[in-house]
Amino acid sequence: MFKKIRKIPTSILYFFLIPIFLISIIYAITYGSVHINPSWVWKIVSNKIINREVFAIVWPSSMENIIWDLRLPRVILAALVGAGLSISGLLMQALTKNSLADPYVLGISSGASTGAVSAILLGAFSYFGQYGVAVGAFLGSLLSTILVFRIANLKNRFTTTRLILTGVAVGSMSSAITNFIVFRSKNAQKLYSAMFWMTGSLAGSQWSFILPTFLVLFISIILAFILNKSLDAMLLGEDVAMTLGVGTRTVRKVIIILSTLLTGIMVSVSGIIGFVGLIIPHMARSIVGSSHKKLIPLVSLLGAIFLVWADVFARVLVSPEELPIGVVTSFLGAPFFLWLIRKSRYSFGGK
Repeated sequence: MFKKIRKIPTSILYFFLIPIFLISIIYAITYGSVHINPSWVWKIVSNKIINREVFAIVWPSSMENIIWDLRLPRVILAALVGAGLSISGLLMQALTKNSLADPYVLGISSGASTGAVSAILLGAFSYFGQYGVAVGAFLGSLLSTILVFRIANLKNRFTTTRLILTGVAVGSMSSAITNFIVFRSKNAQKLYSAMFWMTGSLAGSQWSFILPTFLVLFISIILAFILNKSLDAMLLGEDVAMTLGVGTRTVRKVIIILSTLLTGIMVSVSGIIGFVGLIIPHMARSIVGSSHKKLIPLVSLLGAIFLVWADVFARVLVSPEELPIGVVTSFLGAPFFLWLIRKSRYSFGGK
């Protein structure tokens, strides 16, 4: 397991992190091609939530549309996706006992890309209108996961190693299909949209995406928290976990289902965003150790803060244009991950 770099009392940790999260939400709404007065944000949001004029309107009417219809759902979705990918990465690292595992280790992202690119370039799932890309991405991730499970469980010889190797194979096959579709397309505008989606974007965020994303995340966090002792035991190896009374087969299936649903729904609304599910669990372990009871809430909060600010950078670095958020997370995540490896004196597996 990971040894702590420093011991920080949980109460003090959340005393700082929760206000940082709330302030991040407010300030993330203010940044973009149009800068907004921070005091207007909570006044406009308060008026909208209470559905009456609590605060006198001293701002242009266009500000309400920018804040309520465009930026607020985007920032909330960024927080939810950041938390979801981080929890999914934490679960996959516990399942595989591999410190380099991330939410996409089972080929979920490749399947989602195939579905989304089919929707964008081929017009598949057009029946669902503006939700066609999200539906295509989710169905693609779901189908690739089912295929991985079916192949990995042939002749009832299911093991974690077989699962990962099957995920790599199915992911490669999905990537080949995606690349073929992209290669055959002649529509430059649609190609740009497809490539932008494949590197992650929250530009299409809508209020209708918030509720299903929140529900999947909330249920996953609750179930993961219930399984926190089993997750701790899984890090010691399945044989040791079984001697401790853990039903490893059941726990393994629950972890895979949770991670698949989390990653599938997050990818469907945001595209492929790398590094979040890899570095956030490492960051959390370096602060509170390897107890999942402490890790689960911390990972959720850190992931939300990280992706909220990554989205801010994506909006402002080349304003008025926008960078794919996956590019920003890679720029931020890779150097931080290297620094963490250099500064940390921990190992993965054993006390």
